[in-house]
Amino acid sequence: MKLAKFLDADASPRVGVVTDQQLIPLQLDTRAASLADILSSESPIELAESLLESSKNSGTAIPLGDSVSNDAFPSDTDPNDSVQWLPPIDEQEVWAAGVTYRRSQTARMEESEAAASCYDQVYNAERPEIFFKATAHRVAGHLQDLRIRGDATWNVPEPEITLVLSNQLKIVGLTIGNDMSSRDIEGENPLYLPQAKCYDQCAGLGPWVTLYPSLPEPADIKVALRINRGDDTIFEQNTSADQMAREFADLVGWLGRDNSFPNGAFLMTGTGIVPTNEFTLQAEDWIHISITGIGTLSNRVVQNPFPKNS
Repeated sequence: MKLAKFLDADASPRVGVVTDQQLIPLQLDTRAASLADILSSESPIELAESLLESSKNSGTAIPLGDSVSNDAFPSDTDPNDSVQWLPPIDEQEVWAAGVTYRRSQTARMEESEAAASCYDQVYNAERPEIFFKATAHRVAGHLQDLRIRGDATWNVPEPEITLVLSNQLKIVGLTIGNDMSSRDIEGENPLYLPQAKCYDQCAGLGPWVTLYPSLPEPADIKVALRINRGDDTIFEQNTSADQMAREFADLVGWLGRDNSFPNGAFLMTGTGIVPTNEFTLQAEDWIHISITGIGTLSNRVVQNPFPKNS
């Protein structure tokens, strides 16, 4: 069961179910007034199925292209779609975990000598690195723009399996996350992490939420990243959740310590895919992230130059 947010013909936000290469708009009622209400219900799958059944005759299903409705990368480097997708988020907070893969630990240590000891200790510590990533208005959905900072020179995407959490911090599903990062800012001083991570259009979520009664085995959750510049593929790599040093439930447990989430939350679980040190994103690049069982999240990169003389 896949739940999406999109704009209808009147440019109003709607919730729909993606099934059989169709997007079926849901008629929400007193049982759920929003996507977050569905996600925080006692049984999100049962509620979504009930809403779907009562909505089948009340609206027109929207056909979807193959590149959007499966796990494969789009055939075009500049994908297009008739649906105006929104990120599948209402008022939830977005948090992220770091240094959960060996590759991520190595890359973070390479950012600077000052950071090396810090990140090595985090990788091996009982307490994980968990940080606030974004509010809803800083999040971009499928085919929306993601931003690289104007005052940064080394910017990378971080493709991440993202846990969808109810207001009781129950894992109800997964989505694709892109934890955009300015590595030169964080490498200068680890205390600059919030500036390297949290800014306008700093996070991608989507294209939808896949609900699960129980999560697949980690080895079956495969993550792939492709970056296109013009007609060229300039980076491509893949990994899977079984390469993580931490378990999903453990990360959620630490997130919930002395913390509450009345609207639910999204938790990005770290990246195992890191481009080489010579690589940095440029404006007009396209980032495509595919995760098994969810689909593909595609975003164009934009940048506003920093006004140095202001």
